[in-house]
Amino acid sequence: MKIDLNSDLGEGFGRWKMGDDEALMKLISSANIACGFHAGDAVIMTRMVEAAKENGVAIGAHCGLPDLLGFGRVPMEINPRDLQKHMLYQLGALSAIAQVGGYKITHAGGHGAMGTMFAKNHEYVELMLDVFKAFDKDLIHAAAPNGYALTYAKKIGMRTVGKVFADRAYDDEGRLVNRRLPGAVITDMQEVVSRIDQFLNDGTFTAQSGKRVKFDAKCVLVHSDTPGAVDIATAVRQAVEKGGGKIVPLTELAN
Repeated sequence: MKIDLNSDLGEGFGRWKMGDDEALMKLISSANIACGFHAGDAVIMTRMVEAAKENGVAIGAHCGLPDLLGFGRVPMEINPRDLQKHMLYQLGALSAIAQVGGYKITHAGGHGAMGTMFAKNHEYVELMLDVFKAFDKDLIHAAAPNGYALTYAKKIGMRTVGKVFADRAYDDEGRLVNRRLPGAVITDMQEVVSRIDQFLNDGTFTAQSGKRVKFDAKCVLVHSDTPGAVDIATAVRQAVEKGGGKIVPLTELAN
C-alpha cells in the first residue's frame, strides 16, 4: 500500500510560530503551505518551499479565508466570486515563490472554516476549484472521499486523492466532528495508532457512535497544531511502514 502523509505547515506569522515545521517536514511526503491569509507570510512561505525541496516533499497551496485573527476557522459571509479571487491570489503568491526557488506546486485546497462554507454553498468550492484548474490543469485536489469537493473536482477533470485525518474524529456520515465538541481532536497516541492500523487494514475509521465508516482514501493528514503532532506523524509513518506500506507524495497517487 502507498500512502501520502500530509500536513498543514507554515502556520505562523512574523516571529510567531505554530507547529514544528522542520521536524514534520522530515516525516511527511506532502505539505500544504499557508499562503498568508489565515497564516503565513512571504518569509515563512519561502522557508517552507526551501525545506520541502530539500526533503523531497510535494508542496501545495493551503488557501485560507482573509482572517489572521480567527486563523481561518471562523465561517465568513463573503461573495463566492470574491473568495475565488482570494484563492487565486494566494495560489499565485506561493507559485511565484516556488518557481523562483526551482520548485513547483503540485496541489491546492482550502483551509479551516471553508469546509463548513462549502457544505452550505457549493458555489464556494466550485469557483475555487474552477480557478485552480484554470491556473494549472495538472493541480491535484485532496479532499474528503465522500464530500462534494472531490465529486466536483473529478467532474471538471482535476486530478484527485481521497484524504482522511489521523487526528480528527468522524460522525456516522464520514464528516469531521466540529472542533468545539468533545473528542473532536484526537491526541492519544494509542488511539491514533489503533485508528491508523484499522484504516490500513480495511479502509475504515470508527465514528464517535461506534459505527465503522468506509473511506476511499490514500492521503492521511496530521494537523501541525495538534498537540504532539510530530509524535502522531511518526506513529502514522511507522504504522504504514510496519504494515509493508510506503510513504509517497500525492503525485504518485492522484488519478
